[in-house]
Order: sequence, then structure tokens, then C-alpha cells
Amino acid sequence: MIKNRNIWIFILAVVTVPVIAFGIVSWYQEKYARIPVYGPSKHELLDFNLVNQQAKNVNLKSWQNKIIIADFFFTSCPAVCPKMTASLKKVLEHFPGDNRIEVNSFSIDPERDDVNKLSVYAARFGITERWNFLTGDKIEIYRLARKSFLVVATDGDGGENDFIHSEKLILIDTKKRIRGFYDGTDPGDVKLLINDIRKLKQENN
Repeated sequence: MIKNRNIWIFILAVVTVPVIAFGIVSWYQEKYARIPVYGPSKHELLDFNLVNQQAKNVNLKSWQNKIIIADFFFTSCPAVCPKMTASLKKVLEHFPGDNRIEVNSFSIDPERDDVNKLSVYAARFGITERWNFLTGDKIEIYRLARKSFLVVATDGDGGENDFIHSEKLILIDTKKRIRGFYDGTDPGDVKLLINDIRKLKQENN
């Protein structure tokens, strides 16, 4: 009996110790591990000059001292973009009233997505604050997507036949560095984004 009991104790220890250790490591990484900086060494975001759904100018200076979540979308997108927008809305709901956190959504179809369409889109999702839906010059927006936010690896000139689309959400810190890419249609990735925003807030404290 004693021998059998010792065997079971040994088996239990072999199974539970790794599980507990994994749980501790996962908790530590989720709570305290520093998130990386993405992009080539000393990569900097390019400045831009666009307008939002309220016809107000927005540029890189507008992001001063803010944590930014950016994405690239278009208002007539039937499935992916609404999911991304709904996910981003949930992200902001985790940080109510925190004006240091802001979403900026760049339209990849700026010729159709004028200020009025962006305003209607924002109203459709009940978005009233801390969120810019941006439109402007297509060449500029596509240059930002490729060279600044690194959301696609394909080449292009932003011309009439150029089209890009990505489900990625991009996390930008207060120093205007890329700190993460997340699938805006994946609840697990959205949860990770929320946790990483909390880490960035701790970095700034």
C-alpha cells in the first residue's frame, strides 16, 4: 500500500509541478514582462496630414503623449472591418475616460470614404470620442501603411489599381514606436492587446 501511495504521489508531483510552474511563468509574463519594440532599428513613424470624421486635421503631433491603436479599414468592407471596429470599441471600453488612449483608423478607400461617410460609420457604431476615422490622400495613406506601420510587405504606389487590406491592429507607444501587432478579428489577440496597453501605461508611470 505504501509503495502504491508513493507511486501516486510521484505521478501527481510530475504532473502538477510543471502545470504550476507554467502557470506562474504565464502570470508573470502577462503581468510584468516587457513587450518588444517592432520594426528596424530606430524605426520612426512618418508624419502625416489627414482629416477625421469631424473634418479636423490630424497629424503625428496630435498623438503626443498618447498610446495609439491604429488600423486600416474602409467603410464599405462587409465583414472584416466591422469586426475590427467592434473589437476596438471593446478595447476602449476597458479604459473608460482615459484620454491618453486613442484609436486612429485610416481609410484605405479615401476617395469614397469622405468626411460624411466616416461620420456616418462612427455613428453606426456609437463612437463619439477618443477615435479618429481618417481620410485624405491615398498615396500618403498607403505609404503610411507600408513604410510607417509595416502592416503589409507588398510593394505599391498607392495608385488607382493599388489595394491593401489587413486585419492587423497596431499598438503605438507614447514615443511613437510600434509595440505590437494583433489580429482584430481574434478575441484572444484582442485580449492580449488590452493587456499590453496596461503594460504600456505602467511603463509611463
